[in-house]
This record gives sequence, structure tokens and C-alpha cells, in this order.
Amino acid sequence: MTGSQRSLGKGSTAPGPVPEGLIRLYSMRFCPFAQRARLVLTAKGIKHEVININLKNKPDWFFEKSPHGLVPSLETPDGKIIYESPIVCDYLDEAYPGKKLTPADPYEKAQEKMILEQFSGITTAMYKILFAKKDNQDVTELKAQFFEKFKKLEEALAKRNSPYFGGQSASMIDYMIWPWFERFTVFDIEEYLEKVPNISAWQKLMLQDPSVKETYTEPDVLLSFLKLYSQDSVDAVDYGLE
Repeated sequence: MTGSQRSLGKGSTAPGPVPEGLIRLYSMRFCPFAQRARLVLTAKGIKHEVININLKNKPDWFFEKSPHGLVPSLETPDGKIIYESPIVCDYLDEAYPGKKLTPADPYEKAQEKMILEQFSGITTAMYKILFAKKDNQDVTELKAQFFEKFKKLEEALAKRNSPYFGGQSASMIDYMIWPWFERFTVFDIEEYLEKVPNISAWQKLMLQDPSVKETYTEPDVLLSFLKLYSQDSVDAVDYGLE
């Protein structure tokens, strides 16, 4: 499934059992955390179905599929539930055959986890800019703080001496951090890509990746969604659907 069907909200009927041979992803079309899972599902060619959830108007039954009421969450045909995006993605890589996205070498795996931990500080800085802009605050200092962290990510990629954070091709770490790069326009930080040549080259490569192309959302659509979402519109999650 493409995941382009309308979202299920409060009062909706819970979906039935997951069909054999599939795995079900509970998602939201514009959520970067859920996009991580969609990237991995696509990269590994895993047969799946997508149920979109209205996060502004969550169905009561969804808390049985995700105790914290967040996406992504997975459900298997035998009723097993897996949630939290890093755990969901690791499960998909370990449980399904095909291309392994996570390195087998323990040190390489540790290096990627350290980069991901470093990146979490960058996303925190990004959201601080977003919320300050929403409140019409000056973001000069917040952008400077963001760029200090961003430069360290550039240094980390340079040290890898490879085009991708995961080596010679896109892998788990690349898919884990990509969704936020897709949203640089939303966070109003595109200007900083010009100052980080290694990351800029990486971004251009990622835009050509088949899984990124499959899950990509245009910046103007993301901006329109965010405008509605920040106004607490319950229809924001279905923006752009007929």
C-alpha cells in the first residue's frame, strides 16, 4: 500500500487481523519518525500495509497498537506489536531477509549509533527554531546553536571517508536521519546546507535513492500540512487527499 488513504480517527472501527504474508505499519503521512519505518520497509522490499492514524484525534483502539499513542507502530499477523521508530526499524532489518541495512561489525554498529545519538541533538535544535518562529520570536541565536551541532555532523561524515553515513551505499543510519533533511524548508534552515559540503553531497545522493523517492513529500505540501497542524486542525493529516 502507498499509505495515501485517509486517516482513522476517534470513533473509527479497529482494523481486523493482519493478513498472512504482510506486516502492518501504523503511520501518519507527514511524520518523520514514521517515515523512517517506511524507508526501511521500502528499502528491504517488505510486503506491508499502511494504516494512517489521525494523531490529532486518535482512535481509542490505537492505544492497544501503540501504548503511548505514537507512530510508527508495527503489527504482525500473529498480533505482536512493536513500537518506537529505532526499535521498529531494527526489528524490520533483523526479522526480514534481503539487504541488511545495519552493519554486522559491532564497532561499525556502535559508530552509527553514536552518530544517531549526535543527530538527536540536532533535531532538538531544529524544533526549538520551529516553535520559536511559531511564537514570532527572534531565532538568530537558536539558528547559531543549531549550526554548531550541524557542523559536528559534517565532521562526522568527513571522518567516515565515504559518500554515505553508512558507507558506500544508503543504509540504516542514512534512513534514520533522512526524514529531517526532507523538512529543512519547514524548519527554515536550508541556507546551512551550503556550508557543509559533505552533507550537501550526501543529500543530493539521497534524493536519488529509490526508497527516498518512494516516500518523499514535496516541501510545499509539508509547509501546508504544518500550517494546518499548528492550528490544531483535525483534517491536517489528510491534507492533499481527495
